[in-house]
Amino acid sequence: MKEFSAYFESFNNSLEEFVKKNPSKGLYSPINYLLNLGGKRLRPILVLLSADAFGKKHKKAIPAALAVEIFHNFTLMHDDIMDEAPLRRGKLTVHKKWNLNSGILSGDAMLIQVYQLLQGYDSENLKKLLIILNKTALEVCEGQQYDLDFETQTDVTQNQYLEMIRLKTAVLVGCSLKMGAIIGGASEENAKMIYDYG
Repeated sequence: MKEFSAYFESFNNSLEEFVKKNPSKGLYSPINYLLNLGGKRLRPILVLLSADAFGKKHKKAIPAALAVEIFHNFTLMHDDIMDEAPLRRGKLTVHKKWNLNSGILSGDAMLIQVYQLLQGYDSENLKKLLIILNKTALEVCEGQQYDLDFETQTDVTQNQYLEMIRLKTAVLVGCSLKMGAIIGGASEENAKMIYDYG
């Protein structure tokens, strides 16, 4: 396996190429802006590490890693709208820099790009990738709904809060690891174990 920095560099180069392929204006300006704000890139790196760990060269997992990162940023774009957040990573949020409608529409387009990125996988892997991604996407939405509900609740328990965090954050980490494992050729048992680890 490579050093962490090698995965990071490989992913960032691929993300730069992805952004360059997007048109530079209209619907895609907010997408490109958000993707260029940086971040830890933890989730896509986990996709690459997991694929490598289970025997495939990490480059085969680049489209899935991009899909995970774009999905994550899509959720951030919509989360910022719901929270009415003015800043993301020290810069104006998309809905503040453009407007609310642009934030919603560009976020929706990002979700479509996620599925486009996965189209290149063989049918067996694609089905497995879509199952875990769709499950995760719905769980993230459930977590976001809990977050919204908690804003008006006065009696949120620790267990309720932890479940909200699990759904908003941990499930996407598990999904990242499992997607890499699927691409890497892991058995169903091993793919489940690495998901549970995440």
